[in-house]
Amino acid sequence: MHAIVSAATALSLALALSAPVYAEQPLSAASEPTPAVAPQGALPLDELRNFAEVFERIRSAYVEEVDDETLFGYAINGMLTALDPHSVYLQPDDFAELQETTSGKFGGLGMEVGQQDGMIMVVTPIDDTPAANAGIKAGDLIVSLDGEAVIGMSLGDAIEKMRGEPGSEITLEIRRQDEPNILTFTLIRDEIKVRSVRSELLSDDIGYIRITQFQEQTGAELVRTLSQWQADHSIKGLILDLRNNPGGVLDAAVDVCDAFMDSGLIVYTKGRVDSAEMSFSAKQETVAGALPLIVLINGGSASASEIVAGALQDQQRAVVVGTQSFGKGSVQTVLPLADNKAVKLTTARYFTPNGRSIQAKGIVPDIWVEQSDVTPRARNRTFKEADLRGHLVNPQKGQPATTVNTSKSDAADASADQLLKDFQLYEAHTLLRGMTILGASQ
Repeated sequence: MHAIVSAATALSLALALSAPVYAEQPLSAASEPTPAVAPQGALPLDELRNFAEVFERIRSAYVEEVDDETLFGYAINGMLTALDPHSVYLQPDDFAELQETTSGKFGGLGMEVGQQDGMIMVVTPIDDTPAANAGIKAGDLIVSLDGEAVIGMSLGDAIEKMRGEPGSEITLEIRRQDEPNILTFTLIRDEIKVRSVRSELLSDDIGYIRITQFQEQTGAELVRTLSQWQADHSIKGLILDLRNNPGGVLDAAVDVCDAFMDSGLIVYTKGRVDSAEMSFSAKQETVAGALPLIVLINGGSASASEIVAGALQDQQRAVVVGTQSFGKGSVQTVLPLADNKAVKLTTARYFTPNGRSIQAKGIVPDIWVEQSDVTPRARNRTFKEADLRGHLVNPQKGQPATTVNTSKSDAADASADQLLKDFQLYEAHTLLRGMTILGASQ
């Protein structure tokens, strides 16, 4: 009995005295230590006695012998996972992988996952990874991993099973909405190196920037891209693509907003303890100035992506286009324990500048656009006034008729192909062109 009370007390002290903080998985790393958790009164001795009795009966009567350390690990993990889908007990390997993720390099399949109704749900696959290349989609429910059913499996155990040596193979069975049969995918694990910022120029000098995940250097990469474009081109507008972006480092999300905003609140958080109360505002310097901006989101845009979209929407700095985002509006703090273990605990909710909570709701776009393919119709021959016999001559002689130049460079062809394959991007591009034309005429 005394040993169990001591273990529970030790866990409370460890949580109270731990130092480094990461907000959200893997949202942000703060440098300040976490103050002691507010006292909750005496420990509930009756419940501790019940725990001790169950613990002892498992030790003595369970069909297979389980060591004490494993049982305590199960108890802690169960206590955390019962709270919400994002609180979890991190074993040393899991803790190390979480730290690797923020640096943009880790091993595995390349997808952000969560837990739903006892199954593992794909929040979003990461670009250019085994999961994305195999065709796994946001919203897919993983039914089994290498033939082992995931029902009853903790999120941490499922992630650990999907991790492995690069080159090793794993088979996933997936249930997908609107698909009558279970889908089977065999993936080859790889070292995942996530390139955070991708960029290219679309037609009419419109810049396209895709952020796949918010990492420690994302803000700096974005600023470099924008600065280079402004030095080499006359950019008329920007599209910021946050679709299927699962989130990442909070500081990076703030830096991205700061690149487009010169004042105003970006995000704030509320929790039970003082350390959970944070507020971030834009600095006066901004690299993007007042360039017209469109933000693309969808159901795979989560957490830090929603912070950026919500801030730019509330501050009327951007038009948000796409479909409703994922709705993860909570902040997780990683509290290191002894033996390189840690607890990832939900400690706060974050709010947009206008005080909106995104939790379980998400960001609703200003212009709702579902994804589909753009299929141009064949161009038919049409007749114009100039084709008619005896038509009047234009009195403004010397001014040739305006014709459409159908010849395109390779870059323009590639841009057109991308727009035709991506209806949401096509609509965003069309809207932004209209905004720039109207802006130029004023």
